[in-house]
Amino acid sequence: MNWKEQIDRYFDDPAHRAELVNAVSRLVAVKSVKGEPGPEAPFGPGPKAALEEGLRLCAEMGFATRNYDNYVGYADLNDQAVQLHILGHLDVVGEGTGWDTDPYTCVEKDGILYGRGVSDDKGPVCAALFAMRCVRDLGLPLKKNARLIMGTDEESGSADIAYYYAREPYAPQAFTPDADFPVIHIEKGHYHPDFGASWPAVVVEPRVSALEGGFRTNVVPPEAQAEVLGLNAADVKPLCGAVEGKSGAVFTLTDMVGGVRIHCGGRNAHAASPDDGINAISALLEVLAALPLAQCQSTEAIRAMGSLFPFGDTRGRALGIAQSDADSGELTLNLALMTLSETGFSAKIDARVPICATKENCADVCAAALKSRNIVITGDDEMTHVHVVEADSPLVKTLLKCYETYTGERDAKPIAIGGGTYVHDIPGGVAFGCDFPGFDPKMHSANEQASVDNLLKSAKIFALAIAELCK
Repeated sequence: MNWKEQIDRYFDDPAHRAELVNAVSRLVAVKSVKGEPGPEAPFGPGPKAALEEGLRLCAEMGFATRNYDNYVGYADLNDQAVQLHILGHLDVVGEGTGWDTDPYTCVEKDGILYGRGVSDDKGPVCAALFAMRCVRDLGLPLKKNARLIMGTDEESGSADIAYYYAREPYAPQAFTPDADFPVIHIEKGHYHPDFGASWPAVVVEPRVSALEGGFRTNVVPPEAQAEVLGLNAADVKPLCGAVEGKSGAVFTLTDMVGGVRIHCGGRNAHAASPDDGINAISALLEVLAALPLAQCQSTEAIRAMGSLFPFGDTRGRALGIAQSDADSGELTLNLALMTLSETGFSAKIDARVPICATKENCADVCAAALKSRNIVITGDDEMTHVHVVEADSPLVKTLLKCYETYTGERDAKPIAIGGGTYVHDIPGGVAFGCDFPGFDPKMHSANEQASVDNLLKSAKIFALAIAELCK
């Protein structure tokens, strides 16, 4: 019996399916959104608790584990020299709104798991862990070790992995099961400057006195709200109806003393795929910019932002930074955060930039466009590098072969993405699974989902990959 047949038989056992679902459920039950740091909890109590539960799962399976000060933990397949790092994360983004189930209770319906983290990245971590157990239980011949590294800060800057690699060497090979199959060998660079303007308070009306939108840089903002003094709901309603028809956003108007409160409901999505969301900030700006506002600096700022970041412009055309290349695709843009008060505003974008993007044709152009509208960069405007691993590297070729073995696909090619994963700064590292073409995991959105069959197939692919790379 060859390795594939042995691995198939192992994961086709209904008991292993049930154990996998149970393991995912245990991790999903921990609300591991980043919080305030505390004693022995560098990213808050939730991520710490998730790491403890993850390490408990590993230990229950008999793997040797280690916790690095609640930044990361690992489980080793054996005691040989480390050949392969598998990097997953147990922290999650906030739940947002619009769920049909409790986001922190893993629910299975018709073979689909629902819950925050089932796809990003608790389900894939479990698939990798069960793959290691499969290789060990089957006694497949290995001369090297595979190490599953579980982090707790992937969604907020990856300080956890930096902490680990400041203490431990890179492995000869590494992959993260936190993206798409077949293999991702190019990850776009990031550009996410803070910018804004300030002004003295005024009393002219009508004017926008407050605005708040977005909750995370790497998420398309699902909600935004503004207060406008000197107008009422009846004045604003026709404009809201026009923008609703164009955008799919939903507006709620509430008259208040001296003005009107405008709430915009959009749809969140991963910032790397902004077309999948409805940007509530941009939709709200469309309405505000069209109102008969008094001439003042807050009005100028609202109209400038509406002009530079019009709804639906997810490529940075109005900003002047739209560009693409054949290998890494198009630049994508998400207006992620905006806050406005009586004395100024601040905002932040999340752009994913292709190989062809440079400081001169991207960051400098953005800064100049903002400056032309009296808006200045207020924070770090550096661009991170694009991560590229050659398509013919031994790691990429081996992983593609394992993917083809279990999918029947032939001549699979590595791909490029806008998202940044744990391997973005790891020499030679690639992203490998767990999302298969054609399946929408609703990552960073309400009703995040994962197919149990896909998780099992991923575990099979990972098991074969571990056996091939560590034999």
